[in-house]
Amino acid sequence: MNLRKLEDYIEKMETEMTNFIDNIDKKMLIKACNLISESKEKEGRVHITGVGKTSYVAEYIAALNSSIGTPTYFLDTTEAVHGSIGQVKEEDIVIAISNSGQTIELKNTITALKKIGVKVIGVSGGLTSWLKDNVNVFLYAGVTHEGDELNKPPRSSVLVEIIILQCLSILLQQEQKLDLETYHLYHPGGSLGESVYAQIHE
Repeated sequence: MNLRKLEDYIEKMETEMTNFIDNIDKKMLIKACNLISESKEKEGRVHITGVGKTSYVAEYIAALNSSIGTPTYFLDTTEAVHGSIGQVKEEDIVIAISNSGQTIELKNTITALKKIGVKVIGVSGGLTSWLKDNVNVFLYAGVTHEGDELNKPPRSSVLVEIIILQCLSILLQQEQKLDLETYHLYHPGGSLGESVYAQIHE
């Protein structure tokens, strides 16, 4: 088997990740964190949505945020305009992920959310996209190349979406002043829960 294409992918991915991390807009991350904190003070909740591969990113971030004290609920983009948007209240925040920022399903969902008065944090690689122009805070998560010869299947773009939202989760965790005892309340099971329990009771 010729490993040249695999090596090319790894090299391109390394370049993309390094360039992205070096240029993360920390001010926009702080702005997004503040928006969520203001919502939480009003008993608001966080919802996260995406279409296709980004829906899996959304589900992961929802689970991550919930485990660190910022309950985050997955909102199915396709189902949203068929009634699921009823889970969102005016004081809530919605994080919307789209690689292009032009996805029609996401446009419809955000348009409906804005009629309710919900504030939206957009995450996209589309610097000139519809999404960027129609959200309260925009977090750039883009790459110049997905890494393979087709340059279409989302690989590197998914990684940077995860990275930018993990960065946001760090700020939210700081705001929450999360300690190990509280984290164990949220995550008592599995090997991770056992390791936290052991550390608490050393």
